[in-house]
Amino acid sequence: MKYVLVTGGVVSGLGKGVTASSIGLVLKACGLRVTSIKIDPYLNMDAGTMSPFEHGEVFVLDDGGEVDLDLGNYERFLDLTLTRENNITTGKIYQSVLEKERRGDYLGKTVQVVPHITDAIKNHIESVATIPVDGQEGPADVCVIELGGTVGDIESMPFIEALRQLSFSVGPDNFCLIHVSLVPVLGVVGEQKTKPTQHSVRELRALGLTPHLLACRSAQPILDNTKEKLSQFCHVPAGNILNVHDVPNIWHVPLLLRNQNAHHSILKQLNLLSPRIAAAPDLRDWTNLAATHDNLTNSVKIAMVGKYVGLTDSYLSVVKALLHACIACSLKPSIDWIAATDLEDESSKSTPEAHAAAWETLRKASCVLVPGGFGDRGVKGMILAANYARENKVPYFGICLGMQISVIEFARNVLGWEKANSTEFDDGTPNPVVIFMPEGSKTHMGSTMRLGSRRTLFQTPDCITSRMYHNSKYVDERHRHRYEVNPEFIGAFEEAGLKFVGKDETGNRMEILELPSHPFYVGVQFHPEFKSRPRRPSPVFLGFILAATGQLNFYLEKQQNGS
Repeated sequence: MKYVLVTGGVVSGLGKGVTASSIGLVLKACGLRVTSIKIDPYLNMDAGTMSPFEHGEVFVLDDGGEVDLDLGNYERFLDLTLTRENNITTGKIYQSVLEKERRGDYLGKTVQVVPHITDAIKNHIESVATIPVDGQEGPADVCVIELGGTVGDIESMPFIEALRQLSFSVGPDNFCLIHVSLVPVLGVVGEQKTKPTQHSVRELRALGLTPHLLACRSAQPILDNTKEKLSQFCHVPAGNILNVHDVPNIWHVPLLLRNQNAHHSILKQLNLLSPRIAAAPDLRDWTNLAATHDNLTNSVKIAMVGKYVGLTDSYLSVVKALLHACIACSLKPSIDWIAATDLEDESSKSTPEAHAAAWETLRKASCVLVPGGFGDRGVKGMILAANYARENKVPYFGICLGMQISVIEFARNVLGWEKANSTEFDDGTPNPVVIFMPEGSKTHMGSTMRLGSRRTLFQTPDCITSRMYHNSKYVDERHRHRYEVNPEFIGAFEEAGLKFVGKDETGNRMEILELPSHPFYVGVQFHPEFKSRPRRPSPVFLGFILAATGQLNFYLEKQQNGS
């Protein structure tokens, strides 16, 4: 197994995840099989219980793993299906060691960070690297490891030491270290400063790891004299200093690396330069994708009504899925973020100006999307948005909580159940149209939701959603929820016109709803954004954008005619 380790220095938020994904993509374009591992040095077992405000979205995998959002980048860039084991946390490592200690596996020895924790980290990396994640049999050729955080962080120290030991044990031909750093520009003349990177590399070398390549983040391309200075003081050949400067979109990053022959330097370090092993990277399709994105002129206005609109990373996969669908329609997404609380008349968190601006934004949008979330904050505003979209025939798409919102809105305003609600928000509602899952736990939060890939069977073959999924009898999508539509009320909803066109294999869980009298009013309990890919947009996201631009019927007719 060949390992490529990506570390970060100077400051956080430099884009290590995109850099690691891009490195993997370039190596894959050379004909190599690639897998990825993300190390998060926090004590949480996984990202499942972390706030979207603090951590960004929780990305969900097929096996139900709740992981860091960078694994979403890996899956989208590399078209992989990763496992929960591909995200290593301090919590996972310490738990495994402590369980062994309780079983007596260490035979009475004093359990220490070195060697027991570091050995557990190495063993986990080497084990996970062999798991096939690209649909083929056998292990990959290269494992790209991203170490979260910044070099020098105290919580990263056991991982740094474990990776140092790993680099020694596998040998220099099987280990390549790429350090992502910042080259800031200061002063009136705009001088590019190398000192932060020098200090970062010095810290890394002091810990026993020497970078083979530097990936320098900067606003503008790095000058030759800056490269020479970095080379001299960081002991990295000038040809191995890569400039990852700001680009119009992240799809340009693999092309930046390719154009600087990053693959050549990495393959040389890993002793893979032989043409029998690796070819020149073929990124023609990726180049066309980046160019298409840059040249989009027409846009579609999408109102995103959510809880966490102050941090777009909270809905990163939704944003990416909208982009994928828009590109398939030759459109540029214009997302207008609306804080759900700003739509509420009596909201104490909203000023009159913000309230008026939110409603003006909503009315100008071509479509309305309500994504997932937890808790009752902003729910009234989401219900108002769903009501506006339903009554004004504006395309509406509800995901997870967004689907439940549309059910509550319909119950209140069509069925006349004024106090209808989810038991998540009101335990005493006389019409609990959304309820807690029977098998759920209210005492333990971690990994107790309905998670991962689950099958949805279509109940109505000619419904919009089924046709968007190419008339499939079923679809497998990823889930993450604790509450679901109450099956006791389904008859009343369907009599009034709200159809549940997708259910799980038991027939008791409602997975997809549609309002046939509406041009596009769709809610899904699952999260289709997690499986959307740049060249394979999620079918339901694609249908949403087509409806917003008046192209849905033409698309469906064209598909039915086989053209």
